[in-house]
Amino acid sequence: MRIGDAAAAAGMTPRALRYYEQQGLVTARRTPSGHRVYDAEDIRRLRAVRELREAGLTVGDVRAFAHLLRTMPPEGVPALIPKDPRAERCSTAEAVARRRLADLDDRIERLSQLRARLAARLGEPADGPGAAPPPEAPAATA
Repeated sequence: MRIGDAAAAAGMTPRALRYYEQQGLVTARRTPSGHRVYDAEDIRRLRAVRELREAGLTVGDVRAFAHLLRTMPPEGVPALIPKDPRAERCSTAEAVARRRLADLDDRIERLSQLRARLAARLGEPADGPGAAPPPEAPAATA
């Protein structure tokens, strides 16, 4: 299938598909006239890339274990740490995901600090709207 159809089937834009191709995450075959052509395996791989990106991984993160994309099941990206201890784990993918999770935690902490500083300048509570309310004090018993 051509790029527009492949992108739609993978849930992305043709521009995103070309970008993932430039990054080495998928390789298109070419027709004699030079048009890109993708097959079902390419679509499955692109869906896995999209799912991993939506989970917070960067293109560089996905590229670190791109060789595993062809082994991902058709139903989507499996858990990086299987619940069954006998199931196969991928230490590379797990390490990349744990590193990204730590990075996200650091970024959230920095953004929370920035938010608190700005809120203080505006005279607003540091925790802001939508934050969890403070725990209630236990009711006094008589």
